Amino acid sequence: MNQVFEFIGNNPLLIAGFAAVLGMIIFYEYTRFASGLTRLTPFAATQLLNDGEAMFLDVRDDKEYKSGHVLNARHVPLGSMDKFMHELEKHKDKDVVVYCDNGQRSLKAGARLRKNGFTRLHMIAGGINEWQKANLPTVAG
Repeated sequence: MNQVFEFIGNNPLLIAGFAAVLGMIIFYEYTRFASGLTRLTPFAATQLLNDGEAMFLDVRDDKEYKSGHVLNARHVPLGSMDKFMHELEKHKDKDVVVYCDNGQRSLKAGARLRKNGFTRLHMIAGGINEWQKANLPTVAG
């Protein structure tokens, strides 16, 4: 046990870096859990898209959306979600698949939707970037 304390005393920067990384992992996992989103692979999301029962929600900004998005995705930038919440509420009973570039904004959007009573929330793991890496189609414009 003395060796552990000696190691900590001799390596304060290493210990601080470890604590920072551990803190970031805990924060990310807590945010993911609090958002209530189920992570879907791009192919699992495609199954929901093909069933036609899910609403896909793109929370990226206008320029990103126009550069390429999932077919029939509803575009509501993260900063405008509160303004459009009344329109989204008619989809409360459907599966809602939220996506952005890599997943960070999706988590925030999912937390807002969950707070407004949405229960069937999903996200594309890795966002549109993973969707495109899987060679799945996007629509520009």
